[in-house]
Amino acid sequence: MSFESILQTIVDECGGGFGAALMGLDGIAIAQVSASAGPFEEDPVAGDVTDAGIEFGRILADAVKASDALGTGGMRETMICLDRVTLLFRTVEEDLLLVLALAPDGNLGKARYLLRRHLLAVRAEL
Repeated sequence: MSFESILQTIVDECGGGFGAALMGLDGIAIAQVSASAGPFEEDPVAGDVTDAGIEFGRILADAVKASDALGTGGMRETMICLDRVTLLFRTVEEDLLLVLALAPDGNLGKARYLLRRHLLAVRAEL
């Protein structure tokens, strides 16, 4: 199973997904997909989740440094809720993240579940 097919499954099954990407903390995307239903008029990321990942990547890198300084363990999941989009970041490896852009009224619980469920498949593809 390819990265794209895994990401597409997550976006299409989560309910309200705009797009997803597998990317490094440096902002370089390995794979990216948009919702199969087509572009949404209200899609604030315009189908390009990597831009959001790049912009928030610095904040996530700082969160990783803070967790290291506190000795609380690695960052596993981070959620950023904005007016027009909810961004979910799930750590795959030390410098590799799954990023999912979800509508504010999307199914957050299912999105989180699907990210966790498909994490092993993403790791197996690496």
